[in-house]
Amino acid sequence: MQNQIKKVVIAGGGTAGWMTAALMQKVLHQQVEIELVESEDIGIVGVGEATIPPIQIFNQFLGLDEKEFLKETNGTIKLAIQFDNWKHEGHSYFHTFGAPGANLGFCNFQHYWLRAQKQGFTQSLWDFDLNYLCCKNEVFNKINTQNPVYEVPYAYHFDSALYGRYLRKIAEKAGVKRTEGIIDHIATDKDNGHITGMQLKDGSQIKGDFFIDCTGTRALLIQKTLGVDYLDWSHLLPANRALAVQTNRFDKTLPYTRSIAHKAGWQWRIPLTHRNGNGIVYSSDYLSDDEAEQTLLGNLQSQPVNDVRKITFKTGRTQHQWHKNVVAIGLSSGFLEPLESTSIHLIQSAIVRLLKLFPHDGIKEAAVSVYNEESVIEYETIRDFIVLHYAVNERTDSDFWHDMRNLTLPHRLQQKIDVFKEVGAIFNDQHDIFKDASWLQVMMGQGLMPQDYHPAANILSDQQLMDTMQKIAHAKQQPMSKMLPHDEFIKQYVGA
Repeated sequence: MQNQIKKVVIAGGGTAGWMTAALMQKVLHQQVEIELVESEDIGIVGVGEATIPPIQIFNQFLGLDEKEFLKETNGTIKLAIQFDNWKHEGHSYFHTFGAPGANLGFCNFQHYWLRAQKQGFTQSLWDFDLNYLCCKNEVFNKINTQNPVYEVPYAYHFDSALYGRYLRKIAEKAGVKRTEGIIDHIATDKDNGHITGMQLKDGSQIKGDFFIDCTGTRALLIQKTLGVDYLDWSHLLPANRALAVQTNRFDKTLPYTRSIAHKAGWQWRIPLTHRNGNGIVYSSDYLSDDEAEQTLLGNLQSQPVNDVRKITFKTGRTQHQWHKNVVAIGLSSGFLEPLESTSIHLIQSAIVRLLKLFPHDGIKEAAVSVYNEESVIEYETIRDFIVLHYAVNERTDSDFWHDMRNLTLPHRLQQKIDVFKEVGAIFNDQHDIFKDASWLQVMMGQGLMPQDYHPAANILSDQQLMDTMQKIAHAKQQPMSKMLPHDEFIKQYVGA
């Protein structure tokens, strides 16, 4: 096995680097040597503090204790995102991790709800979503149940810098070698162009067979050394700046993220146990940095505890996320604004995809091809889901929202919108991390209302339909008596 991968070098630490190191060490154990090179002198972006439910699978596979994890990262529970001012100013809706209603047969719950609406039924679709009810009452609890009607899917808010340090501790204990240093020069093989090693500023040499680029937006290995192009998606998502600031925590910790739309972008508000994470994402074509900072600081609701930090970016992805003997993971693989908290999930899915296809006896083109094809689909479906929030709006207060409403949309996104508007149906794409309930909540939350519903919803009589709706609504209320105020849950569960 001349080409066997015996040593993997991870360039860069932070959340991407240490998630990669921890999971690779867990899966491959002692079969390969893993060395991570990072420098304390290079800061991390560190704004990715909100996640989606698959993070639980990642943590569980690593064997992390949930209570310890929450304590180590100042974590809280996340049930949803509240979108304020996105449809129009003053309007608000939730995209939760739950699903409204219950399985009633061939067609999804929204078809029965749409038929009931035509008969004068007035309850909101969200009234049938347990995650929404918990958000509305600012409560949560872990309920052991086999009944999907009572499920409360959740993710976390946490300090991503602390998460990286937590994983570093676990990875190093498992055998990952950490080297402190700044990369000065990258060596390549003159025959095949593969990276062979790196020289650090102190002169030390790091050799390897396979390299993971976790150098963030600098993309030192995949772009700067191997010359892989970056595909710019600014024509669909023109935001190119973010300002981030931390503030004192509120008296009550909400179990959801807030996304507040402004005239040329949006503001995030993420509650941790010790502080709030805040920031504004905007387009410099429509808003100056000074205006953005004024907007952010004028909408904080608690006192800043550090200076405002500026982040510049270009939405898009690296054309090939696996090229030669380098795989880009994290911001080196692309950037999608954190509107739906997908940054950490993209790291997770990239590591899992790589491990499924990990080269044992040398790199095989079939594996590289599959990895890149699946990465494209995943990035594009998340991109389209984010574009949906912007494109379907009724705001009239700025050129930005007018221009977003008049975008020429990717074909598949336009098709999804058209099908939903006409017949209330939702079609999932392979590798789309957002399932039917997510598309449903955002499309309806942004103001799309189907013109028709599926005929299978007509099987019930008028009275049966109304009785069924009331029965499901009542069932969704049942677990509420077992819920705790979110802060009380954290205190009891974590001991913080």
